[in-house]
Amino acid sequence: MNRRQLLQTTLTAAVAQSAGSGSSRAAAEEKGTLPQGKIGDLKLSRMILGGNLLTHYTHSRDLKYVYNLCAHYNTDEKIMETLAAAEANGINTVSMHNPPRPMGVLRKYRARGGKIQWIICPTAKVTEDMEEYKTQVRELIQEGCEAIYLWGVHSDKLMADGKIGLIAKAVEVAKDEGVPSGVGAHDLRVIAECEKQKIPADFYIKTFHHHKYPSGPKPGQIKGPYAENPGYWCSDPEATIELMKNVTKPWIAFKVMAAGAIPPKDAFRYAFENGADHILAGMFDFEIQEDAEILRTTLAGLNRTRPWRS
Repeated sequence: MNRRQLLQTTLTAAVAQSAGSGSSRAAAEEKGTLPQGKIGDLKLSRMILGGNLLTHYTHSRDLKYVYNLCAHYNTDEKIMETLAAAEANGINTVSMHNPPRPMGVLRKYRARGGKIQWIICPTAKVTEDMEEYKTQVRELIQEGCEAIYLWGVHSDKLMADGKIGLIAKAVEVAKDEGVPSGVGAHDLRVIAECEKQKIPADFYIKTFHHHKYPSGPKPGQIKGPYAENPGYWCSDPEATIELMKNVTKPWIAFKVMAAGAIPPKDAFRYAFENGADHILAGMFDFEIQEDAEILRTTLAGLNRTRPWRS
Protein backbone atom coordinates (compact mmCIF):
# COMPACT_ATOMS: atom_id res chain seq x y z
CA MET A 1 0.00 0.00 0.00
CA ASN A 2 1.44 3.37 -0.98
CA ARG A 3 1.05 6.60 1.01
CA ARG A 4 -1.92 7.88 -0.99
CA GLN A 5 -3.80 4.57 -0.54
CA LEU A 6 -3.02 4.60 3.19
CA LEU A 7 -4.29 8.16 3.56
CA GLN A 8 -7.52 7.42 1.71
CA THR A 9 -8.11 4.28 3.79
CA THR A 10 -7.51 6.11 7.06
CA LEU A 11 -9.68 9.03 6.00
CA THR A 12 -12.55 6.68 5.16
CA ALA A 13 -12.28 5.10 8.62
CA ALA A 14 -12.16 8.51 10.29
CA VAL A 15 -15.28 9.71 8.49
CA ALA A 16 -17.18 6.51 9.27
CA GLN A 17 -16.24 6.63 12.92
CA SER A 18 -17.14 10.30 13.17
CA ALA A 19 -20.58 9.67 11.66
CA GLY A 20 -21.33 6.98 14.19
CA SER A 21 -20.11 8.79 17.30
CA GLY A 22 -22.51 9.92 20.01
CA SER A 23 -22.34 12.17 23.04
CA SER A 24 -22.75 9.47 25.67
CA ARG A 25 -19.91 8.37 27.94
CA ALA A 26 -20.08 4.84 26.53
CA ALA A 27 -19.72 6.10 22.97
CA ALA A 28 -16.86 8.36 23.98
CA GLU A 29 -14.93 5.40 25.34
CA GLU A 30 -15.21 3.36 22.15
CA LYS A 31 -12.10 3.07 20.05
CA GLY A 32 -12.03 5.88 17.53
CA THR A 33 -13.84 8.43 19.68
CA LEU A 34 -12.82 10.76 22.46
CA PRO A 35 -14.83 12.74 25.03
CA GLN A 36 -15.62 16.25 23.89
CA GLY A 37 -16.38 19.70 25.26
CA LYS A 38 -17.78 22.84 23.64
CA ILE A 39 -16.63 26.38 23.06
CA GLY A 40 -19.75 28.18 21.94
CA ASP A 41 -21.32 25.82 19.42
CA LEU A 42 -17.96 24.30 18.47
CA LYS A 43 -17.48 20.74 19.68
CA LEU A 44 -13.87 19.94 20.52
CA SER A 45 -12.23 16.67 21.48
CA ARG A 46 -10.55 16.85 24.89
CA MET A 47 -7.24 16.28 23.11
CA ILE A 48 -6.41 18.57 20.19
CA LEU A 49 -3.59 17.89 17.76
CA GLY A 50 -0.84 20.46 18.30
CA GLY A 51 0.73 21.93 15.19
CA ASN A 52 4.39 22.48 16.02
CA LEU A 53 5.58 19.13 14.67
CA LEU A 54 3.52 19.73 11.54
CA THR A 55 5.11 23.14 10.99
CA HIS A 56 8.54 21.73 12.00
CA TYR A 57 8.80 24.17 14.90
CA THR A 58 9.83 21.55 17.41
CA HIS A 59 11.05 23.49 20.48
CA SER A 60 13.94 21.05 20.73
CA ARG A 61 16.00 23.24 23.05
CA ASP A 62 19.67 23.13 21.97
CA LEU A 63 19.26 20.01 19.79
CA LYS A 64 19.22 21.94 16.53
CA TYR A 65 19.34 18.85 14.31
CA VAL A 66 15.82 17.90 15.45
CA TYR A 67 14.30 20.72 13.38
CA ASN A 68 15.86 19.26 10.24
CA LEU A 69 14.97 15.71 11.21
CA CYS A 70 11.34 16.66 11.76
CA ALA A 71 11.18 18.46 8.43
CA HIS A 72 12.48 15.38 6.64
CA TYR A 73 10.02 13.06 8.39
CA ASN A 74 6.91 15.24 8.32
CA THR A 75 6.59 15.71 4.58
CA ASP A 76 3.33 17.09 3.20
CA GLU A 77 1.96 13.58 2.67
CA LYS A 78 3.07 12.47 6.13
CA ILE A 79 1.31 15.48 7.66
CA MET A 80 -1.90 14.43 5.93
CA GLU A 81 -1.44 10.88 7.20
CA THR A 82 -1.00 12.34 10.69
CA LEU A 83 -4.21 14.37 10.39
CA ALA A 84 -6.07 11.27 9.20
CA ALA A 85 -4.69 9.19 12.08
CA ALA A 86 -5.84 11.87 14.51
CA GLU A 87 -9.37 11.79 13.11
CA ALA A 88 -9.42 7.99 13.17
CA ASN A 89 -8.62 8.12 16.91
CA GLY A 90 -11.25 10.70 17.83
CA ILE A 91 -9.22 13.91 17.65
CA ASN A 92 -11.46 16.32 15.75
CA THR A 93 -9.36 19.51 15.86
CA VAL A 94 -5.85 20.71 15.02
CA SER A 95 -4.36 23.98 16.29
CA MET A 96 -1.35 25.83 14.94
CA HIS A 97 -0.10 29.14 13.59
CA ASN A 98 -0.42 29.85 9.88
CA PRO A 99 2.80 29.55 7.86
CA PRO A 100 1.87 29.26 4.17
CA ARG A 101 3.03 25.73 3.35
CA PRO A 102 1.39 23.91 6.33
CA MET A 103 -1.81 25.88 5.70
CA GLY A 104 -1.68 24.62 2.13
CA VAL A 105 -1.47 21.07 3.46
CA LEU A 106 -4.56 21.65 5.63
CA ARG A 107 -6.46 22.89 2.59
CA LYS A 108 -5.32 19.93 0.52
CA TYR A 109 -6.33 17.54 3.29
CA ARG A 110 -9.85 18.97 3.31
CA ALA A 111 -10.02 18.72 -0.45
CA ARG A 112 -9.36 15.00 -0.05
CA GLY A 113 -12.26 14.64 2.36
CA GLY A 114 -10.69 15.35 5.76
CA LYS A 115 -12.99 16.88 8.37
CA ILE A 116 -10.60 17.93 11.13
CA GLN A 117 -11.39 21.41 12.49
CA TRP A 118 -8.88 24.28 12.59
CA ILE A 119 -8.08 26.58 15.50
CA ILE A 120 -5.50 29.01 14.11
CA CYS A 121 -3.45 31.84 15.60
CA PRO A 122 -2.62 34.39 12.87
CA THR A 123 0.94 35.64 12.75
CA ALA A 124 0.01 39.03 11.26
CA LYS A 125 1.16 42.07 13.22
CA VAL A 126 -1.22 43.46 15.83
CA THR A 127 -1.20 47.22 15.34
CA GLU A 128 -3.47 50.12 16.21
CA ASP A 129 -5.26 50.05 12.87
CA MET A 130 -5.44 46.20 12.95
CA GLU A 131 -5.58 46.15 9.13
CA GLU A 132 -3.04 43.40 8.51
CA TYR A 133 -4.49 41.30 11.32
CA LYS A 134 -8.08 41.76 10.11
CA THR A 135 -7.10 40.73 6.59
CA GLN A 136 -5.43 37.56 7.76
CA VAL A 137 -8.31 36.61 10.07
CA ARG A 138 -10.83 37.07 7.26
CA GLU A 139 -8.75 34.98 4.88
CA LEU A 140 -8.48 32.18 7.42
CA ILE A 141 -12.21 32.14 8.05
CA GLN A 142 -12.95 32.17 4.34
CA GLU A 143 -10.73 29.10 4.04
CA GLY A 144 -12.82 27.33 6.68
CA CYS A 145 -11.08 28.06 9.99
CA GLU A 146 -13.50 27.32 12.85
CA ALA A 147 -11.87 29.41 15.62
CA ILE A 148 -9.17 32.07 15.96
CA TYR A 149 -6.94 33.02 18.87
CA LEU A 150 -4.30 35.65 19.47
CA TRP A 151 -0.86 34.07 19.17
CA GLY A 152 0.90 33.84 22.52
CA VAL A 153 4.04 35.31 20.99
CA HIS A 154 2.02 38.46 20.29
CA SER A 155 0.06 38.59 23.54
CA ASP A 156 3.18 38.17 25.70
CA LYS A 157 4.87 41.07 23.91
CA LEU A 158 1.77 43.27 24.06
CA MET A 159 1.47 42.57 27.78
CA ALA A 160 5.13 43.45 28.36
CA ASP A 161 4.67 46.68 26.41
CA GLY A 162 1.54 47.66 28.34
CA LYS A 163 -0.67 47.37 25.25
CA ILE A 164 -3.53 45.34 26.69
CA GLY A 165 -5.93 47.37 24.57
CA LEU A 166 -4.54 45.74 21.42
CA ILE A 167 -5.24 42.31 22.90
CA ALA A 168 -8.86 43.39 23.30
CA LYS A 169 -8.93 44.66 19.71
CA ALA A 170 -7.58 41.35 18.41
CA VAL A 171 -10.28 39.43 20.27
CA GLU A 172 -12.97 41.64 18.76
CA VAL A 173 -11.66 41.11 15.22
CA ALA A 174 -12.44 37.39 15.25
CA LYS A 175 -15.68 37.84 17.20
CA ASP A 176 -16.88 40.30 14.56
CA GLU A 177 -16.34 37.57 11.97
CA GLY A 178 -18.63 35.22 13.90
CA VAL A 179 -16.19 32.58 15.15
CA PRO A 180 -14.98 31.76 18.68
CA SER A 181 -12.15 34.13 19.57
CA GLY A 182 -9.48 33.30 22.13
CA VAL A 183 -6.25 34.54 23.65
CA GLY A 184 -3.06 32.49 23.77
CA ALA A 185 -0.30 33.13 26.29
CA HIS A 186 2.85 31.82 27.88
CA ASP A 187 2.88 34.67 30.39
CA LEU A 188 0.23 34.19 33.09
CA ARG A 189 -0.11 37.95 33.44
CA VAL A 190 -1.87 38.01 30.06
CA ILE A 191 -4.72 35.86 31.37
CA ALA A 192 -4.88 37.76 34.66
CA GLU A 193 -5.14 41.10 32.87
CA CYS A 194 -7.71 39.83 30.37
CA GLU A 195 -9.87 38.74 33.28
CA LYS A 196 -9.32 41.99 35.16
CA GLN A 197 -10.20 44.08 32.10
CA LYS A 198 -13.12 41.77 31.23
CA ILE A 199 -11.87 41.26 27.70
CA PRO A 200 -14.58 39.12 26.06
CA ALA A 201 -12.41 36.22 24.90
CA ASP A 202 -14.31 32.99 24.36
CA PHE A 203 -11.43 30.79 25.52
CA TYR A 204 -7.80 30.82 26.61
CA ILE A 205 -4.84 28.79 25.35
CA LYS A 206 -2.25 28.84 28.13
CA THR A 207 0.94 26.87 28.70
CA PHE A 208 0.80 24.40 31.58
CA HIS A 209 3.20 21.76 32.85
CA HIS A 210 4.90 20.88 36.12
CA HIS A 211 8.66 21.21 36.66
CA LYS A 212 9.37 17.65 37.80
CA TYR A 213 11.40 16.50 34.82
CA PRO A 214 15.18 16.11 34.51
CA SER A 215 15.83 19.28 32.52
CA GLY A 216 13.20 21.28 34.39
CA PRO A 217 14.06 24.40 36.39
CA LYS A 218 15.61 23.93 39.80
CA PRO A 219 14.29 25.73 42.91
CA GLY A 220 15.09 29.43 42.69
CA GLN A 221 16.02 29.26 39.02
CA ILE A 222 12.80 30.87 37.77
CA LYS A 223 13.14 34.60 38.34
CA GLY A 224 10.27 36.14 36.35
CA PRO A 225 7.68 35.55 33.65
CA TYR A 226 8.09 33.29 30.64
CA ALA A 227 10.00 35.83 28.54
CA GLU A 228 12.80 35.81 31.10
CA ASN A 229 12.97 32.01 31.26
CA PRO A 230 13.35 30.60 27.74
CA GLY A 231 12.95 26.82 27.74
CA TYR A 232 10.40 26.68 30.55
CA TRP A 233 7.03 27.29 28.95
CA CYS A 234 5.02 27.45 32.16
CA SER A 235 7.17 29.42 34.57
CA ASP A 236 4.80 29.09 37.55
CA PRO A 237 2.42 26.11 37.37
CA GLU A 238 1.09 26.60 40.91
CA ALA A 239 0.13 30.21 40.20
CA THR A 240 -1.51 29.04 36.97
CA ILE A 241 -3.62 26.51 38.88
CA GLU A 242 -4.72 29.13 41.38
CA LEU A 243 -5.65 31.73 38.78
CA MET A 244 -7.47 29.34 36.48
CA LYS A 245 -9.60 27.94 39.33
CA ASN A 246 -11.69 31.11 39.18
CA VAL A 247 -11.72 31.52 35.40
CA THR A 248 -15.06 30.47 33.94
CA LYS A 249 -13.95 30.44 30.30
CA PRO A 250 -12.72 27.24 28.64
CA TRP A 251 -9.00 26.63 29.01
CA ILE A 252 -6.96 24.75 26.42
CA ALA A 253 -3.59 23.88 27.94
CA PHE A 254 -0.55 23.60 25.69
CA LYS A 255 3.07 22.58 26.16
CA VAL A 256 1.68 20.05 28.65
CA MET A 257 4.60 17.67 27.94
CA ALA A 258 7.16 20.52 28.16
CA ALA A 259 8.07 19.93 24.51
CA GLY A 260 8.55 16.18 24.95
CA ALA A 261 10.23 16.15 28.37
CA ILE A 262 7.23 14.81 30.35
CA PRO A 263 5.65 11.43 29.42
CA PRO A 264 2.03 11.66 28.17
CA LYS A 265 0.54 9.63 31.04
CA ASP A 266 2.02 12.03 33.60
CA ALA A 267 1.42 15.19 31.58
CA PHE A 268 -2.21 14.49 30.67
CA ARG A 269 -3.27 13.68 34.21
CA TYR A 270 -1.51 16.71 35.65
CA ALA A 271 -3.17 19.04 33.15
CA PHE A 272 -6.70 17.71 33.52
CA GLU A 273 -6.68 17.20 37.27
CA ASN A 274 -5.47 20.75 37.76
CA GLY A 275 -8.11 22.41 35.65
CA ALA A 276 -7.49 22.21 31.90
CA ASP A 277 -10.60 21.58 29.79
CA HIS A 278 -8.66 20.50 26.70
CA ILE A 279 -5.02 19.85 25.91
CA LEU A 280 -2.92 20.42 22.84
CA ALA A 281 -0.57 17.52 22.15
CA GLY A 282 2.05 17.59 19.44
CA MET A 283 2.35 14.05 18.12
CA PHE A 284 3.97 12.13 15.32
CA ASP A 285 1.61 9.79 13.47
CA PHE A 286 2.94 6.69 15.25
CA GLU A 287 2.22 8.22 18.70
CA ILE A 288 -1.44 9.12 18.19
CA GLN A 289 -3.20 5.83 18.89
CA GLU A 290 -1.29 5.21 22.13
CA ASP A 291 -1.79 8.78 23.34
CA ALA A 292 -5.52 8.59 22.61
CA GLU A 293 -5.74 5.43 24.72
CA ILE A 294 -3.82 7.13 27.53
CA LEU A 295 -6.25 10.05 27.36
CA ARG A 296 -9.33 7.82 27.60
CA THR A 297 -7.90 6.06 30.63
CA THR A 298 -6.91 9.36 32.23
CA LEU A 299 -10.31 10.97 31.78
CA ALA A 300 -12.08 7.95 33.22
CA GLY A 301 -10.53 8.48 36.68
CA LEU A 302 -9.98 12.17 37.34
CA ASN A 303 -10.01 14.12 40.59
CA ARG A 304 -10.41 17.65 39.21
CA THR A 305 -9.91 20.81 41.22
CA ARG A 306 -11.86 23.00 38.75
CA PRO A 307 -15.31 22.48 37.21
CA TRP A 308 -15.42 21.64 33.54
CA ARG A 309 -15.84 24.91 31.64
CA SER A 310 -16.18 23.26 28.27
